[in-house]
Amino acid sequence: MSSFMPDSSAYELLTVIGRGLEDLMTVNLARYRPTGEYVAIRRINLESCTNDMVSYLEGELHVSRLFHHPCILPYRSVFIAENELWVITPFMAYGSARDLISNHFTEGMSEQAIAYILLGVLRALDYIHHMGYVHRSVKASHVLVSADGQVYLSGLRSIFSLIRHGQRARVVHDFPQYSVKVLPWLSPEVLQQNLQGYDSRSDIYSLGITACELANGHVPFKDMPATQMLLEKLNGTVPCLLDTSTIPPEELSMKPSRSGADSGICEGSGARHANGEPSSSSSGAHPYNRTFSPHFHGFVELCLQRDPAKRPSASALLGHSFFKQIKHRPSESILELLQPVMPIGSVEGAQPADSLPGFASLESSLSHLDVDDWDF
Repeated sequence: MSSFMPDSSAYELLTVIGRGLEDLMTVNLARYRPTGEYVAIRRINLESCTNDMVSYLEGELHVSRLFHHPCILPYRSVFIAENELWVITPFMAYGSARDLISNHFTEGMSEQAIAYILLGVLRALDYIHHMGYVHRSVKASHVLVSADGQVYLSGLRSIFSLIRHGQRARVVHDFPQYSVKVLPWLSPEVLQQNLQGYDSRSDIYSLGITACELANGHVPFKDMPATQMLLEKLNGTVPCLLDTSTIPPEELSMKPSRSGADSGICEGSGARHANGEPSSSSSGAHPYNRTFSPHFHGFVELCLQRDPAKRPSASALLGHSFFKQIKHRPSESILELLQPVMPIGSVEGAQPADSLPGFASLESSLSHLDVDDWDF
């Protein structure tokens, strides 16, 4: 993707769509004047940043200049405007995968849509791992979907290099800064912080948690105290896809509010078939009365192995049978699977976005996005 002009006058700031970095960062939707296209601008007040925070941002920007991959969110331009650091990225008209399940697919997305999303994330992780880095922040809110259906991995702020003094280290012992929001997705070995350390396979565990998040509509271990979650993970408790093969029949007959499946941790057995569609024998009363394919269950089980050595690499997972269902379909097919959701900015008709009715509609749509957690 081409770079944009490093000049604040080339951007028309439209509205604030988020804040972050302890309120030092303001995220604006803006229009790039030379082309008229929407961009997101992260404006960071450098005068109020601590030295640690500046170093943290420098590391992220170094990585953004180093990485060039179609599944990693590009930074179109980075420059200083007065006392602010401006980071320009494309605007993601479908928001994040977290936005999609929060606002539209509250009981989980279809298996095919998840396959498209996870394939994009795996391609990004394969590249990141080959470059000698560990992402350490894979989760649905860091997976963004553009208006044309392209999937991008963001959240580079927590990334860590295995390369030290020209040599590639075998493991990492560093604990990611500002990681409170990402704890449910982190692998047992990252949370444990012992002498054995962790490596890129910790990202594969996070991918498995993200798969459950997309399928179930919420992240496993949700609302669980951090200490209890750590003990559950260290004791080998494995989250799973919630469907007719993992939830006991008697629980499926309960009302959803009484179901014990809310944590995303369950045990069960039974035939696995279909693609996450409701079972033909179901009454439809319970949101998880559907059956995911054996390939999807197998993919998640591989990712969530307690022993990191048993988890496949990102490269190996790209060939998993789970992805055969989308192998011969174009990437744009995800747009059909996301219907009736429409990309933000496509529903204003002939009205200019900054006309009163058009801009009100745009702002209303933006209010549903949890932009603060995209991490760009």
